[in-house]
Formats: sequence, structure tokens, C-alpha cells
Amino acid sequence: MTQPATAAFLDRLAAALPSGTLRSRRPGELEDPRGRYHGQAAVIACPGRVEEVSTVVRMCHEAGVGVVPLGGGTGLVLGQVAYDGPAPVILSLERMTAIRAVYASENVIIAEAGAILTDVQAAAAEANRLFPLSLASEGSCRIGGNLATNAGGLNVLRYGNARDLCLGLEAVMPDGSIWHGLKRLRKDNTGYDLRNLLIGAEGTLGVITAASLRLFPRPDHAAAAVFVVSSPQAALELLAMAQAMIGDGISAFELMSGMGFAFLSETMPDLRQPFETPPEWCVLIDLGLSGVSDPEERLSALFEAGSAAGLVSDGVLSQNEVQRQAFWALRENIPEANRRIGSISSHDISIPLSRIPEFIPEGIERLGKIADIRVNCFGHLGDGNLHYNAFPAKGRSRAEYENVRGAVKACVHDLVAEYDGSISAEHGVGRLKMEDLERYGDPVKLATMRAIKAALDPKGIMNPGAVLRQIDDQFE
Repeated sequence: MTQPATAAFLDRLAAALPSGTLRSRRPGELEDPRGRYHGQAAVIACPGRVEEVSTVVRMCHEAGVGVVPLGGGTGLVLGQVAYDGPAPVILSLERMTAIRAVYASENVIIAEAGAILTDVQAAAAEANRLFPLSLASEGSCRIGGNLATNAGGLNVLRYGNARDLCLGLEAVMPDGSIWHGLKRLRKDNTGYDLRNLLIGAEGTLGVITAASLRLFPRPDHAAAAVFVVSSPQAALELLAMAQAMIGDGISAFELMSGMGFAFLSETMPDLRQPFETPPEWCVLIDLGLSGVSDPEERLSALFEAGSAAGLVSDGVLSQNEVQRQAFWALRENIPEANRRIGSISSHDISIPLSRIPEFIPEGIERLGKIADIRVNCFGHLGDGNLHYNAFPAKGRSRAEYENVRGAVKACVHDLVAEYDGSISAEHGVGRLKMEDLERYGDPVKLATMRAIKAALDPKGIMNPGAVLRQIDDQFE
């Protein structure tokens, strides 16, 4: 178990750092975005250089004080919210925001961990390149947090997760030593892959301070369409058809349900929707093509082929970028509509693609046996990631379901395990899903993770209580 940060320790820490590096928490800071949990902080350290990060971590290691890295604070699984145990030092990367270099000819950008995702995207665009990681929180989330959680987002189908976009890292290890791993190489076969060990570790094995990231040519033309499909099975068959006809020009393939449209109507009545009568199921398809290829023509041909095959019954194609962004506004506002409705339990899951059509209705049927529940299922169909969220019946509040919240989560996650899926597709484990990881995780994998944690962080100071349970004598 970590030790409290005493007043004497905080005085020593302040003396070892430039003036102004330490601050107190701001109003609303370190709170769970869903409002259920409130984090603790002995102090918030805001280093401006990797050497200062090293000083903070080294001194915490020597004193046995916990360190919780903080990016944009947008995480949904409490990875940044230490709500019990001794109050840790919160290590905020908010001052380490530099774009250190852009190598356009290599398709590489080097960014510090505190850089906001949209700023990295903008720096890439200035070099006529694309950094394709795209999330609803991209205006406030930071690259270090994106990598620490192996963020997914909207373009995984084409470009992969954050892990797939990273070539090298600079990081501070649990003893305060600095790993200078900011290589720009596509091939480096020199032993264990520390980069991929730290990516997705949620700050439990070290603090990412900078990254070299992959860039891509910017597509010359982009277009989107919303197609009405009869079922998730039809959506999957349409995806296969689209991949055969268009190939890797498909940037995103999103599934949206009628419940999502109903929530948008209920909470955002001024948001324009593409269909007068909301469909039970539809897909949002986004294309990015180069050269002489015309994405509108490709989408039109796909609509005709999908209609002929009985997969598509209606559709709307964007005629310009404004319309394309309007389609995306629908998809990107669904999480906000969910928040306003107030979920009983939210689930970020992945299911083998071919089993999604049977999973969705079976989950609804099982949840219906627990209580009168509405399910809003939406997500990244192209990579099997569903957001399968349970809500109160219309006219009822979330508070009325507090006594069944645990049963709802267990119902969904048990079914995910039966379908050989994952209880965390892109949000991570944090503190919220630690018990779920213990319940559903492979025992050998968990034992190996604990061994790695004990080897790299023997005092257990790095993000204590996240991902792996902290036990008093676990690291002694």
C-alpha cells in the first residue's frame, strides 16, 4: 500500500522543482465525468520538462507515495480518479504540450504527452498530412492519455487504435529513470517491445511524456452517407459489400439504433435528423479517397448494390463537407444525449463481428427480465466495438434503478464472456472495471500482468488501484 504524502515530503518536492510547479486542485477537477466519484490529491504537480517529471516520480518512489498521471481528464473508467487510499500526487501533463517536430517526408510527428489531440491533428494538417485518431473528446483529451488507454475512436477500421499509430515513446519509469525511446522507425526488432507495454497500461507502469506518431497522406476527397438497414445482420453484410467494392477507402462504418435517434429527439430537438421517421437501424459510412476517385459515386453505387441485395431501404448521401459534418454531428452527439437521459449502466464492449446480430437482441431480452429498461446500442461496427448502454424506461429516473445497476452490468458482461468478447473495447480498465477484469480475465494473463507490475513498480506507486488491485503486501 502506498504512503501518505506528508507535509514534509511536499515541502521537499516543492524545493526540488521550479517555482509554481505544484498547485492545488481546481473546482470540478478529478471528478468522474458521470458524477459518481470524486478523486483525491495531496497536490497537483505540473512539470514542464521530462526531467521534472523524473524528479517527481523519483521522489515519490523513494517515499512510497502514489503517482496518478493526468491527461485531459476525459477517461470514463476512473483511471485518473483515485477516490480511496492515501491521497496521491497527481502528475498533470498540462504544461508539456509542445509539438517537438514534424517529419513530413517520413510521415512522423513528435508530440509531448500533454498536447491536445486536436492540436496534433492541426499540426499534421499544416504539413498536409493526416493524424487519424479521432474521438468525441478530441478537443480536450491529450495524447499521453490516448496512448495510456490505447484509445480507439472513429477511424479504427482504417487506421487502427492509438497503439497502431505510435512508433516510439519517451517515458519516465517508476523509479524516475527516463526511457529515451522516441524512435521514428517502422522496424526495430531489438528485444522486448517496451512501447507496447506502456501503451494501454493506463499509467501503472510509467508515465508517457512524449511520442513519435504516424501520419498519413490526406485523402483528396471525403464523403459520408447514412443508409437505413433492416437489422445489424444486414449492416454486417453491407460492410462486407462495401469492403469488396471500395477497399481501404472506408474510414468509418458506424451502427446507430432507433433508440439513439429517439434520445436525440428527446434531448436535442433542434438537431436536424436525416429521416422524418427514425429508422430502427442505420449505418453511417465515411469514405476518404485520393486521386480521381469520387466518393459520392462510390457511395451511390454501394447504395444501389445494397438495395438490390435487400440490405438497404433508404439513404442520404452528403453533397458537400457541411452535410458530411452534419451526419457526423448525429453520431457524435449520441453520447451527450445518453448523458442527458442518464444511464443505469454503460458498457464499452467488443464482440466477434459475426456474432453481433445475435448478441444485441439476446442482451435486450436478458435485461428485460431484470427491469423495464431501454437499450441504446451504437458504435464502431467495423471493428466490433459496441456501446451497449442501459437506460431507464421513459418517464423514470436513473435513481429508481440504483438497486439493479450491478445486476445490469453483470448481465451484459456475463453475456459478453459467453460470446468470447471483451468487457473493455476502447475505454480501458481503470478502477471502474478492475473487478470485472479479475472476474473475466484469463488467469495466466492476470498473473503475468501482476508479475510485470511487481518487477517494474515494486512499491506499487504508479496509479495505485488502477487496472490491478493493490494489496498491502503485494509488492513486498
